[in-house]
Amino acid sequence: MSELINNSESRKKKLKELILKLHSGESEEQVRSELMESLSQVPYGEVVEVEQELISEGLPEQEILKLCDVHSAVLHGHVDLSASKQIPAGHPVDVMMNENKEIIKLAEQIKTLIGQISKDKGRDLAADILKLRGNFNNLFDVDKHYKRKEYLLFPYLENYGITGPPKVMWGKHDEIRELVKGGIELLQTPGISAEELLAAAEIVLLPAAHQVVEMTKKEEEILFPMALDKLSDAEWYEIEKQSLEIGYCLYDPPKAWKPQWATENSLAAMNKIGGTIQLPSGSFSVEELLAILNHLPIDITFVDKHDKVKYFSQGKERIFQRNRAILNRDVRLCHPPASAHIVDKIIDDFKSGRESSAPFWINMGGKMIHIEYFALRDEKGEYLGTLEVSHNVQVYRDLQGEQRILSYAKKDKHGNG
Repeated sequence: MSELINNSESRKKKLKELILKLHSGESEEQVRSELMESLSQVPYGEVVEVEQELISEGLPEQEILKLCDVHSAVLHGHVDLSASKQIPAGHPVDVMMNENKEIIKLAEQIKTLIGQISKDKGRDLAADILKLRGNFNNLFDVDKHYKRKEYLLFPYLENYGITGPPKVMWGKHDEIRELVKGGIELLQTPGISAEELLAAAEIVLLPAAHQVVEMTKKEEEILFPMALDKLSDAEWYEIEKQSLEIGYCLYDPPKAWKPQWATENSLAAMNKIGGTIQLPSGSFSVEELLAILNHLPIDITFVDKHDKVKYFSQGKERIFQRNRAILNRDVRLCHPPASAHIVDKIIDDFKSGRESSAPFWINMGGKMIHIEYFALRDEKGEYLGTLEVSHNVQVYRDLQGEQRILSYAKKDKHGNG
């Protein structure tokens, strides 16, 4: 039969028939078998066109949404990607594919841990639940991955007349978000038994892990090749420049991508656009401000009034390591699950005005680390966010005598003159 399927229209017609068979209730195994026999490798562009045609012909988007996972599973491994473009390092698609690797690793960790709980009834359930809570907190980072698609990539595809597939994919994003949120809520249930956990795992936890992995397949076999064919380098560069504002998912790109013609230094560009930053007591350029913040002998992290991490300083010797994957993440999800209630309490006290600071100090690696949270407020007293300041104060505790400015001498890092 494969000899008869020798042109694009015939392949698309056959593919449409197969998807409609799924719609009518035919088994996934039967349709997969027919696909392998008749089509073997389907060019990714034809899959997109068929989906778009089905929507325009009246098949409801919600119905395609229901079928999305099934026909994705049927097509997996049979989509021809040979015509897709090479992806440069740091390109937005390269970043998303690296994020997908981390998403898949995390999903596998979740599946493995649930499997271990199922097999070994004598395990420490409380410890396992804490691990799962941490995993699901991290898994919610897919929200940033999906938002970059929804707000940066999909509008460009829609400009090229590709509207159906993005709508269907956005619907799947929302389903996945609800599953992950449900998993986080479930794992916060006090006193949940192993039996209750495993029963809920079948309904929420495992489907969430499965669905995020399925979405990576849809992206890499259909969405990314199509987008690479359609979008220009200038459009991809706009996406790259705006990506950090939304944030990255479980992965911090080691390098930024730009087309060959875009050679301007990013700091120089910001200085040119913004000029000087004028404050009541003075002014400085973006470059000067960055140097000041990164030379302070403290770590600074800023959380905005919506509880999202928006900034961290990048000094040479940070006390607590940060990477840009935490940007735009809910601050509660950046802390171990066991301490999440403390973070909640601090934020609630700051927002209500009951407190304006919360100091802590800990011994870590032979150093005394002082950590303090400060509520930031405007002139009217309205809450703007929280500033976390971490400082190694051991050097001050070790000071003896005095050193006057007139006796200043350069010392090495061990304090020797």
